Amino acid sequence: MQLFVNDLTVMDFSYLCAERGMVGESWIVDVILNGDLNEESMVLDFGKVKKQLKFLIDEYIDHKLLVPVDHSFSMINRDEKNDIVKVDFIRPNDHSIHLNCPAEAYAFIYSEQVTMPSVSDYLKDVIATHLPENVQGIELILRAEVINSPFYHYTHGLKKHEGNCQRIAHGHRSKVLVFENQQPSNLWQEYWAKRWSDIYIGSEEDIVNESVTNLKVDNIDFSQHFVFAYESSQGRFEMAIPKAEAELIQTDTTVECLAQYMLEEQQRLSPNNEFKVLAFEGVGKGAIAHA
Repeated sequence: MQLFVNDLTVMDFSYLCAERGMVGESWIVDVILNGDLNEESMVLDFGKVKKQLKFLIDEYIDHKLLVPVDHSFSMINRDEKNDIVKVDFIRPNDHSIHLNCPAEAYAFIYSEQVTMPSVSDYLKDVIATHLPENVQGIELILRAEVINSPFYHYTHGLKKHEGNCQRIAHGHRSKVLVFENQQPSNLWQEYWAKRWSDIYIGSEEDIVNESVTNLKVDNIDFSQHFVFAYESSQGRFEMAIPKAEAELIQTDTTVECLAQYMLEEQQRLSPNNEFKVLAFEGVGKGAIAHA
């Protein structure tokens, strides 16, 4: 017997990619459980599926940075004393990425690439240890939202957030809607999709000098990187990312602030027109800014 639950949850995370750098992503999760009927004539109570499995997926993937452990660029060092993990992703041509963060900020995928199959395998191994005896197997179907308009992948960190959004490198795959003089503007939507393709959006106030961090790496020149660091309730987060793959703003990087930033940029770029911006944060949520 098989039990299925569609749209169990949405995983918002980022991952390291040799070609694209740091990529923000949002994947929808469907689940199928294979098993015998239990004493309640069920494979598993829907309430338990939605609560327990969603908790595990959120705990192990959501709002984390996924690191492809088996890729030759990945260098991982863990300080067992304080549970801090340093990750150096040594991409060539001044495009390396470096992090020094609490261990809970990462998910380590034992594969050369972070893909839907490799993440599904990782999650199935985690979930299998928490299933009742009558459930013999689990299938996870990971899929991206179907978006028929321009979208972008972005990564950020929200240091003031009390939950997991405070992690310095988590992200989203997000569409954007721009209305110019009350009419949808595909031109401006395409503009933002291109401008923020695989981008890290950081706050200017989080920029620090490399010397106050533990990000130092032999033979790496950080002059072509932005270096960020901040303290939050989960610990200290440090990151260096290529300047060519980041954009700085003067505020926090909540979706509300991003929507307002986009609106102000629209007004700067086209001052004689009226704009409204709907900035999405992953699937089905976001913020609206208008003059």
